[in-house]
Amino acid sequence: MDLNAVQMLVSVVQAGSMTAGSDRLGVPLPTASRRIRALERALNVQLLERSARGVKLTEAGTRLFEHATRGLELIQEGEDAVMSDQAHVQGKLRLSVPPSFSPWWQLVTDFQNEHPDIRVHLLSTERRVHPVEDGIDVALRVGEVEHEALIARHLLDYRHVLVASPRFIATHGRPMTPEDLSRFPCATWSLGTNTNRTWRFAGTSVAPNTVLSTNDSMHLLHSVLAGEVITELPPFIVKDAIGRGLLVPLLSECPLPSAPLNLLYPAHRHPSAVVRTYLEYCRRKIPWLVEACTADAT
Repeated sequence: MDLNAVQMLVSVVQAGSMTAGSDRLGVPLPTASRRIRALERALNVQLLERSARGVKLTEAGTRLFEHATRGLELIQEGEDAVMSDQAHVQGKLRLSVPPSFSPWWQLVTDFQNEHPDIRVHLLSTERRVHPVEDGIDVALRVGEVEHEALIARHLLDYRHVLVASPRFIATHGRPMTPEDLSRFPCATWSLGTNTNRTWRFAGTSVAPNTVLSTNDSMHLLHSVLAGEVITELPPFIVKDAIGRGLLVPLLSECPLPSAPLNLLYPAHRHPSAVVRTYLEYCRRKIPWLVEACTADAT
């Protein structure tokens, strides 16, 4: 198979027309057209449907395009790996991280200090991004991962902490059981406006008396520090406030469920030198992450 012709086919499809594809590769239009037709004859199938509006892949062309795209990515990554000095990795790294996941801000800063020629683009979103579809190299995901096209590297498990301020406890008292939360003003994290939030504890689930729901963890932190509500937050958000006596952990004998923290990247791609460097760096930082994601809940 003529790999140059395959590359021309991929370029034409991505550009949307034979003319645009040949311009992208810097080859004359007749040459690109001739090489793709020769590829079709060699494979004995039609790969493109040609019309005045442009080109469209046939069923056989679609199958070849999908495999060829992955193959060309691997070739490019192999070239990058050979050309790049592993002690001086450079390139672009596209990451996805949940909002308010503050330990990752420091981790990315430290990573770039160690690798100053790696440029980072970080997408902060609650949406469960798909690395392939969203053009992300590595996504940080809280919760279970069920997708055969993704590889998950488990980092750690952590659990949220139920907290209130000393002023709130002085005014309203302290819940002694999870069921007591129906009698106290609570604030919950919710992605939708019509979501009825349930808090799950060891052995039971309760519907708190929700007076505020938001998808902004920093808003929850503001409200609980102001003595307005009880809420549950990630340990790294409340750790400092607990240490300073501004917040008090509640119901420590009934812990909230733990959640896994994973790094996700596409299964069909061989990780580039930049991605491999980032994954290895995160692996080395696991002890630091465990400490950052642990708050004194007693």
